Amino acid sequence: MAALCASAGVEAQQGARANPTCPENPNWSNYREMRFTVQERPGQRPVLLAEGAIDDNLIPRLRAAIEAFQGDEIWLRSPGGNARVGNEAGRIIRENNLQTRIPAGWACFSACNFLFMGGTARYVDNGGLFIVHMFTHTSDRQAIRQQVAQGEDNTIGLIGDIEQDSALLASEDNDFLIRMGISRRLLTEVMYQQSAVGDGDPRTRMRCLTQAEVNTYNVATVPWAGTTPSQNQPARRSGK
Repeated sequence: MAALCASAGVEAQQGARANPTCPENPNWSNYREMRFTVQERPGQRPVLLAEGAIDDNLIPRLRAAIEAFQGDEIWLRSPGGNARVGNEAGRIIRENNLQTRIPAGWACFSACNFLFMGGTARYVDNGGLFIVHMFTHTSDRQAIRQQVAQGEDNTIGLIGDIEQDSALLASEDNDFLIRMGISRRLLTEVMYQQSAVGDGDPRTRMRCLTQAEVNTYNVATVPWAGTTPSQNQPARRSGK
């Protein structure tokens, strides 16, 4: 899986305390599969709302939604999901010359980052959240404990698999960022600085980028420069 869904910000000394850069309940939708809805806007081109988890079967629905779409901008709200699917979806968005936006009050986390970065022009409105974390194969601590309990050979094998997969992920992340025009410093200065594992509150491993960081690392190609027009403010949904 691609690691771009990884990110940074929580200092190691914070331990199990929730990352203060992120709200307690980010508005990223709890749809179990990503849904696509065209939202008409008086006097403007329509936008395509992409909401929900990035599921294994996303790609055919994304292609169909883009083919029928008469606009040029996608708004994203997602808790992430399948990283490799997210990577492919981001490339499809780029191939179709679509812009991406995280509107005020919406959150794009983990694999959602890939879709967002696929935009030819990218906007993070004031109040929109681009959330990253350190992708890891070691997040399931119980699975690791079980392998360790089975003996040295199992543990060595697990470590070898993790090392190999981690190297592949780092390479995939670098490649994706370069292709999409994102600064690779986002990986080294933010994502890879985060705690990869932790028990308890998952927010201890999240990092919500500030507007300054969004601009510095070229996550947004168009820096936010004022109040977002009301017609660009989607209604806050229940998250279903």
